[in-house]
Amino acid sequence: MSAFNPPSPDSSRRGQLSRSEHICKQIIASILRGELGENRKLPTEVELAQRYEASRTTVREALSRLRSEGIVVSRRGSGNYVQRLPVLQSSAPAQIASIPDVERYYAFRQCVEVGAAGIAATAREEEDIALMRHCLQALRRAQLEGQTGVEEDLALHMAIARATRNPFFISTIEHALGPIRQCMELAQNLGSPQEGERIQVIDDEHQAIIDAIAQGSAPDAEAAMRAHIGHARQRIFEGG
Repeated sequence: MSAFNPPSPDSSRRGQLSRSEHICKQIIASILRGELGENRKLPTEVELAQRYEASRTTVREALSRLRSEGIVVSRRGSGNYVQRLPVLQSSAPAQIASIPDVERYYAFRQCVEVGAAGIAATAREEEDIALMRHCLQALRRAQLEGQTGVEEDLALHMAIARATRNPFFISTIEHALGPIRQCMELAQNLGSPQEGERIQVIDDEHQAIIDAIAQGSAPDAEAAMRAHIGHARQRIFEGG
């Protein structure tokens, strides 16, 4: 989903929004206020022109921009409809740049991923469990072949997030994949010599999470995820 980029403040010679950009912002405000929801039909061009005291040409320019952003879609013979809610441009994902950042990262995971595991245990479908098991098998194969398995590990955590059936958990965890990848790679670089034993321990942790979610036990799923994240932190700071 592309983000909506607000019109630049210097879009005209005097630094004011053009008339069509102003109308564009007004329509977006109406959508965000809930006056126009997804799949709701917009007023006609004539009605919009009257509402905003503008020409139909200006209204068409505003609608054209909304269509280019994917917010509005035109249906032939029917009119313009809201296709999706606007998403304001967000900042780039936070990256880990220091030891305190690593601590903040694990605090974040303890809040978000532990909660996601609990929700997944009550919301998951059979296809979600199948995907988690598939991801775990892929991770095992990658490790047996001497690969890092980082991408497969990330895929497993995303499968757990998707099992929540909650777009807010999914997008939040997806947004955090960059720093999650950083910490996984850091943990491997600081790994202890007993690599085979270490891999088995992590595998057991993942299996415990999947089993608890499959059994529909939110408390057990949360406890298993909390233990996994706590041990992951230990593996960095204590070499465990």
